[in-house]
Amino acid sequence: MRRPDFINLLKVLHCEIPDRPTLFEFFLNQSLYEKLAGQSMAAVQEPLERIRIMIKAFENAGYDYATIHGSDFSFPHGEVRQIATRSLNDGSVIKSRTDFENYEWPDPDSFDYSRLEKLGSDLPDGMKLIVYGPGGVLENVIQLVGYDSLCYMIYEDPVLVQDIFGAVGSRLVRYYEICAAYDTVGALISNDDWGFKSQTMLSPEHLRKFVFPWHKRIVETIHKFGKPAILHSCGNLIEVMDDIIEDMGYDAKHSFEDAIMPVEEAYERWSGRIAILGGIDLDFVCRAAPEEIKQRCRAMLKRAEKRGGYALGTGNSVPEYVPHDKYFAMISVIH
Repeated sequence: MRRPDFINLLKVLHCEIPDRPTLFEFFLNQSLYEKLAGQSMAAVQEPLERIRIMIKAFENAGYDYATIHGSDFSFPHGEVRQIATRSLNDGSVIKSRTDFENYEWPDPDSFDYSRLEKLGSDLPDGMKLIVYGPGGVLENVIQLVGYDSLCYMIYEDPVLVQDIFGAVGSRLVRYYEICAAYDTVGALISNDDWGFKSQTMLSPEHLRKFVFPWHKRIVETIHKFGKPAILHSCGNLIEVMDDIIEDMGYDAKHSFEDAIMPVEEAYERWSGRIAILGGIDLDFVCRAAPEEIKQRCRAMLKRAEKRGGYALGTGNSVPEYVPHDKYFAMISVIH
């Protein structure tokens, strides 16, 4: 075990060289949390106790933080099929101006954020919480409107689209403002998927009109508290990386995929301008032999050794289907 030291991750997020190789992961999965913490979650009903197990798991794996939702704030929507073939149109509830006006928009201030204070006594010395959101600006709008309907609505009623994005974006800004004020929180993740493998989900022009202004405000809000803002966004974002770095001002980018751009190439292209987090492709982690995984991870750490601004992890997260031995092969190279 390594003692957690959030300063190392801060150095990475500031594009500096950390004192030691540093890990970054958005989240793991229950079976890994249980194995790493040496505790079962099966009979645990109390939400804070589950989070305490996750904190212990992150600590034991060698992370300098644990990720967490700041509260139960979310945007209610319709039923979504939890199957592999689910559609981005599932759960939509806003199709018109009347639907928009009748929707019961949640108030971020009405939710309980006390976990961010109560968990302070459970954090080992040197460890911080990283708060992420209940989905992002675009994700929540798609959930409320439906992807197909949103694409039509942009052309048929752009004023309504602007109002929906404003209703979602302003509430997410407030959510991050509340969370960033807690001393236990060291950084915040704005998690919002924007792309497919080949392109962005909306045109770059429409992203710049409807989505990015709210992300800029989220970053400004987080920075107001002197804390780094991390973007987790899947998909092919090559056309908008300059927006992410120069306009929105994100400190770090997470989520990379070999089929779009290997993390090695992304690091060469953007390191020094924005921190690069994770990137060891999930498909590679699942299919490669443990020794191949170790070799690639060591090479990536070597690439960044004298330049900084990199933390090791998967390209996205660690879902249940990732074999445990492959995950442990990846993190073993920093121990």
